[in-house]
Parts: sequence; structure tokens; C-alpha cells
Amino acid sequence: MDLLRPEIRALRPYRPAEYVGGYTRLNANENPWRPVGDTTRDGLNRYPDPHPAALAARLAASYGVAADQALVTRGSSEAIDVLVRSFCRAGQDEIVICPPTFGMYEVYAQVQGAGIRRIPLRREQGYALPVDAILAGWQPASRLVFVCSPNNPTGNQFPRADVVALCEGLAGRGVVVLDAAYAEFAGDDPTVDLLSRFEHVVVLRTLSKALGLAGVRCGVLLGAPPLVAQLGGILPPYSFPTASQEAVFAALEPATAAESLRRRQLLVAERSRMATALARVPSIRRVWPSDANFIFVESDAAATLVAQARQAGILIRDFSQDPATPGGLRITIGTPEENGRLLAAFGLSAGPEPRP
Repeated sequence: MDLLRPEIRALRPYRPAEYVGGYTRLNANENPWRPVGDTTRDGLNRYPDPHPAALAARLAASYGVAADQALVTRGSSEAIDVLVRSFCRAGQDEIVICPPTFGMYEVYAQVQGAGIRRIPLRREQGYALPVDAILAGWQPASRLVFVCSPNNPTGNQFPRADVVALCEGLAGRGVVVLDAAYAEFAGDDPTVDLLSRFEHVVVLRTLSKALGLAGVRCGVLLGAPPLVAQLGGILPPYSFPTASQEAVFAALEPATAAESLRRRQLLVAERSRMATALARVPSIRRVWPSDANFIFVESDAAATLVAQARQAGILIRDFSQDPATPGGLRITIGTPEENGRLLAAFGLSAGPEPRP
């Protein structure tokens, strides 16, 4: 908490109109009639909960933490923005990132006027997390280090021991932000362990990937209760829409969650099949191990592969011009049929599809 900007620590959150279930609301300047075609439970003419406590509690339970450790955000990207704005004074403080990694960390730092210290992942060691270099390079102005694991775009999950060592080394010095957007596709989820051991750790989760709710824009910031409460006061009231809340609650119903799990298992099986097949493409020199819902490859003819995919009506992500990812392409795992079409575009047979 001492690392927060003084202005944030002194902030008095906005107090929205009182919300009491069962009462007629003539205190929030809402329209009294539902819009035509509105089938939501509470009505789109009414503001949603100023801060969706019930949704936060439900999501917290799904991640195995207490309700007061969870803050609902509009995608995990908003959580990144809130963290940078809360901890970094413009022109004075900095974030630490380990490229190649998710580009929005850098964007939000630039918007805030914060410095950016780049300590690259160790490509020669499989894009390993440079724990010792981060600790050695930490400065008095350093506030946040963003650790994306599994990492985007390389797909590898950092060993828990490395993340723990980083957390131990930065105790009292900075905040470790573990961006675990792809954790559901990996073999290890350190969320509960890290939050139970360290007060200076924040874990970011999203419903965009594993639950297929990218269009809903629901993220969750998990951390120590005092920090979560303070950061919640920065978010505007009513920021998470009614329809989005209802979609999340529906996705967390047991039957729906079971289907989501089945689909994740199919994606993991497809990931393995695609990795084996892509290794046979002559121009692909390396297929990196993946713990996410995508595969990162290196090619001597990246532009050609992108063009072949596009000719087949498929888009893949080109990172080949980035010095940190020479010849790199990121390929999202799709349905078995979509994956088969991509392999065919690269001149390969689709191969047997996993059973759903």
C-alpha cells in the first residue's frame, strides 16, 4: 500500500445513488420503462450494481480466493491500466516488463507517462524468466513488474519456483503482477499459493479465453483485500454492464462450466496435434512448447506462411519483424476443422482429429 501514489491513497471514492433491492428507484435519474425487446432480469433501463459484489464473490469462489480479494474489471486490460495509474507517477516511476510479452503493459505505461524498463526473456533458455536480472536491475522508481505466464506470444509458462523467487526478492520493494490469462490451458495454476503467501502480488485472470467470453469483456484482479478495496475506488461506478453480468453468471452454471471444460480439453488435444503437424512444415524451423491456447513457431518464410493462411481465409499473427521473436508466428488453436484447413494451406494433410 505504501507504494501507491499518494493521491490514490488519499482518494475519496465517488458515492453513487443508493441501491436497495425491492425499492422503487427515484434517486438515479433512470428511465422508468424497459427498452423494447429487453429480456434481462433487472432491466437495461436501470443502472447495474455500482460495483458488482455478487459477481466478484462468485468469480472469487471459482478461483479459490475470498470475495474481498476480487475486483471485477472490463477485461484484464482495464486491470493493467488501473494498476499503472495507481502506482506510477507520471515522469517519476516505472514499470518493468520482459519482452517479448503482451504489448498493452507498455501502452498503458506510455499513456500514464511512466517509464518502461525492459529486461528481455532469455530466448536461448526457452524464453526463460530472468529473475536475477530483474532483481539486480530494480530501481527506487520501479513499482510494478508484469509477468505474463503462460507468456503471450511465446506460450510458455514460467516455473512456479521462478515466480516465487521473484516475489520473495521484491518483498517491500515492488508489486509483482502475474498475468495468468491463459492459466486454464496450463498444467499449473499458482494463483491461490501466491496470494496466500504474498501481499505484494496481484494476479490477473480473464474469462475471454477459457470460458469463451471475449465479447463480454470480463476480467478479474485478485490481490490483498486492502489493495483491492483501494483500486475499486478508482473504477467508475456502473462500469460492468447488466447484460455482461448475466452472461458471466450463466457461464459459471455447472452445466455450462462442464461444457467449457470439455472444450478446453479438446483445445489442449488439438494443440498437441497441431504442434506435431507444424513441425513437418519445411519452412518452420522451430515449434516452441506451449501451455496456452496458441502455438508459437519460427519460420524462415514467415511472410509466405501468413500469405498462404490468408489465401485460405485464415488469419495468423505475425511477430517475425520483432527482434525478440525473429521469424515468429503465433497461431491460435481453433476447431479441428479450422486447424485442418490451416494445415492444408501449409501443404499438409490434416491428420486424425481428437474426439470431442
